[in-house]
Amino acid sequence: MNGQWLGEFSGSSKGRIILNIDDLSSHFEGVAFLHSDNVVPSVAVGFHTKNKDRTFSCRTGWIHPIDRDSGMITPWAAIKDQYPNNVIFSSHADVQGMWNEEEVRLSWSSEIGNTGNCVLPRSKAGSPSSLIPLCKDWKEYKTYVSELEGRRFLFRGQNEPWRLRTSFHRSGRADLMRFMREDVQILHKHLSARTKHVFDLDNPNENGAFHNLIQHHGYPTPLLDWTYSPYVAAFFAYRGISNTKARCADINDKVRILVFNQTRWKKDVSQVYQLISAQLHLSIGEYLAIENERMIPQQAASTLTNIDDIESYIQLWETAGGSYLTAIDLPVRERKNVIRELGYMGITAGAMFPGLDGACEELKERNFDI
Repeated sequence: MNGQWLGEFSGSSKGRIILNIDDLSSHFEGVAFLHSDNVVPSVAVGFHTKNKDRTFSCRTGWIHPIDRDSGMITPWAAIKDQYPNNVIFSSHADVQGMWNEEEVRLSWSSEIGNTGNCVLPRSKAGSPSSLIPLCKDWKEYKTYVSELEGRRFLFRGQNEPWRLRTSFHRSGRADLMRFMREDVQILHKHLSARTKHVFDLDNPNENGAFHNLIQHHGYPTPLLDWTYSPYVAAFFAYRGISNTKARCADINDKVRILVFNQTRWKKDVSQVYQLISAQLHLSIGEYLAIENERMIPQQAASTLTNIDDIESYIQLWETAGGSYLTAIDLPVRERKNVIRELGYMGITAGAMFPGLDGACEELKERNFDI
């Protein structure tokens, strides 16, 4: 049952529901966000099941309203004056449900008589990418990107045509409140002994820099790495593929470079620069390079999101007209030639990863044809 489930609910009111569930070995735990179409506040609901049975019942751990102006979870006393006097806020609800690999079914009733139900389908996040790529060779790719307006686009290189998804969500996690409450606190404690700078997580700039740092060092986060350079993206698309594998690759084997019109996205879509948000969002940010030498040579930018299936979310916005995201697939067989040309541009492992690891990776590339 773990993962993110999206859909609509009905009952005493109707609206949209976002269900984020983590697997805690012996049981499930998570948060639901319910956004009502009626004149009642949206709510965040914490819950955990007794076990991992496919049919379950539980009482919510807590229910808090969401401030419609800030989008933040807040005490009812702080916002109740914004609503009619006859609006009463529930303190708990009793939930019944069942789940299988394809859907989650829920029904609930609160102590003040409010009821609701929903059937939420499994998302497409674990499915292959649905993007229809532009298939080009290296020469055509260079011509294509040379005609793009500088700094308008972000680029991301991937070894395969994977669906766009953060490492946090690929791990099966979905509850970002738990991530902030547990993971980030432990990481901050341990890494503060290893960094010269002690990050102030209450400072938005330093908080973002901290999350970007752990992302660049392999910890699963709700960030995705991007670059302003189409050539840096090409380096990462081919990095990790050996020359031997490239020589043996099928003609249809591809690496993928994603091109994201970040200028248009920021103009059309609200940006939310906080990890805990009741609304779905995909937000673009550039973070301070504190303790992170890689960011500058990589010309790095990031997207921050609470969405598992990013591709479907972007495509929903594209139905309003125009395109934000384009996929370009390049032949794996061209790997050796591409890496050689990128080296002439100064885009090497030693440049992208300052330090011993990057230097050794670059010299391995230079001295061994493997």
